[in-house]
Amino acid sequence: MRYGDSHADGADGEALSDGADGEALSGRADGEALADRRDGGTAAGGTGDASADRRLLAALRDCGDRPAVAAAARSLSYAGEHAALWLAAGLTGAAADPARRSAWLRATAAVAGAHLTSMAVKRVVRRPRPPDGGGRAALVRTVGRHSFPSSHAASAAAAAVAFGALLPRGGGRRLLPAAVAAAMCVSRVVVGVHYPTDVLAGALLGGLTARVPTVTRPRTAGRRNGRPV
Repeated sequence: MRYGDSHADGADGEALSDGADGEALSGRADGEALADRRDGGTAAGGTGDASADRRLLAALRDCGDRPAVAAAARSLSYAGEHAALWLAAGLTGAAADPARRSAWLRATAAVAGAHLTSMAVKRVVRRPRPPDGGGRAALVRTVGRHSFPSSHAASAAAAAVAFGALLPRGGGRRLLPAAVAAAMCVSRVVVGVHYPTDVLAGALLGGLTARVPTVTRPRTAGRRNGRPV
């Protein structure tokens, strides 16, 4: 075999090897890109921008590295399980305010309705929770596997709307349910069990659900001689 042939064969072999390596590298890159797209699609569940959702989740989950923040987030998450905090608050309001007991009970029913509605939507959407807790292990355990929408956020937003309307004006007392509700919503991302879009959807659902009893309840006031009675 002539040197030129051997050299050519070697060059062809190297080119072939390079081509194979390139194809393998390209295949790996394509596979990784596809996996990233699949992960993003799973994370977003078809709602919102997956990458932005995950970035915000990771940023808020980083806040949970601080012991005080982690403890507060855990406490809020546990208090909001099955809307327990809000149902207790509504029943307490009904007991403490006999003159408006029926209004407090309607508000409490709205909170329960928001929670149940969110659970029903979860069964339809079936979006998985963040698989890695936002970059590390989640700070709390969850009862269910589905993430969208956040039931904590739904019941919290419903309570903020329904209870806030019943509290006296002045002194910032009407803002108290909203402040606690907002903190609870954020806590679900901090502990790593919800995407931000889960929380946003849950809050919107809860706020709308809380308006239903106000809109549909029968009017009790009549009019006599053109004046309200």
